[in-house]
Amino acid sequence: MGERTWINNEPQQTFASTQTVSVTLTNPIDVIKTRMQLENELGSQHESRNIFHNRYYRGLIRGAVRIAQEEGLRGLYKGITPSLMREATYSTLRLGLYEPLKEWFGATDPAHTPLWKKLCSGAIAGAIGSAIACPTDVIKIRLMSLPSGNQWEYRHTLHAFQAIVSNEGIRGLWTGVSATVKRSALVSATAVSSYDHAKHTILNAELLSEGPVLHIVASSIAGFVTNCVTSPIDMVRTRYMNQKKDHNKKPVLYRGTIDCIVKTVRKEGLFGLYKGFIPNWTRTGTHTVVTFFVFEQLRAFVGMKPI
Repeated sequence: MGERTWINNEPQQTFASTQTVSVTLTNPIDVIKTRMQLENELGSQHESRNIFHNRYYRGLIRGAVRIAQEEGLRGLYKGITPSLMREATYSTLRLGLYEPLKEWFGATDPAHTPLWKKLCSGAIAGAIGSAIACPTDVIKIRLMSLPSGNQWEYRHTLHAFQAIVSNEGIRGLWTGVSATVKRSALVSATAVSSYDHAKHTILNAELLSEGPVLHIVASSIAGFVTNCVTSPIDMVRTRYMNQKKDHNKKPVLYRGTIDCIVKTVRKEGLFGLYKGFIPNWTRTGTHTVVTFFVFEQLRAFVGMKPI
């Protein structure tokens, strides 16, 4: 009985450990991606709709070099504390709820579970996790945006919590919750289900056997698919959460997700929705590979079956 209780307690530690590794590795990429998504917002720096001219952060590598030169290596780790807090809640719930939800939908055979059950399970798990973790998401984005985009005067994570509650009310911590829930539903529906589906498709075709190589291949596929699907809503979430509010605590630039999409496309063209695509792809791919690889290894270590 004692051993069984220990095993049942291990999954939560497994999820938290996985996300700590992932977010620590990818935080610098997240900072660059956030800066690029906010750069020349709504064509603020030029009249042309060509958003790829006169950029301050010109790509992943040059963006990293510029931030390191101007802000030091610490600049690449801005927002690391709320990032870790977010992953400890959001991703723990996202991964922890996936399999129970899949079973709730009637999935009994991991090798032959219909794709729609995986998509629904992933979307619901992601939506629940992101709604709860939204305050850390808001603070993460605002800390990462400095000194780019709107100027915030947060000294650290705790000060950011206090300042937002003081200036915007408790609801300010849930700024953009609709956008982040939509994004997370898409991310989880795509990432977890595409990993699950790709993995079992490869296993059923007997191309690879269960093990690290399979986990890396399946998670790489999942990372690519996820980024293609979610980049536009990720950009919208970043901008909506980072915008200033007026004296009535109303958003200044965007009324909601659709309004942000329409204004971005009108001012910056369709490609404006894909600003920061390369660093986002790098981050999403790396995060996905690390997450599922470590997750599977830790599951094996504590005696749990693979996904």
